[in-house]
Amino acid sequence: MAGTRKVIDCRRFPAEKPCTITIAGTEDEVLDLAVLHATNVHGHANTPDLREQIRSLLQDESAVAEAA
Repeated sequence: MAGTRKVIDCRRFPAEKPCTITIAGTEDEVLDLAVLHATNVHGHANTPDLREQIRSLLQDESAVAEAA
């Protein structure tokens, strides 16, 4: 499975209901699960704008590991 794994860490974003979820995988996998999490846990509406906002926040897993 070639390609760069992506990651998003919910701790990095302000929310009324803070959480510690981190999602990693392919870009499509992370995007789908992050949208599901944002709608089911944080009450956001599943809109194209939400999907694009989340997509813009995805990071390369290798860059996150190096920064840690």
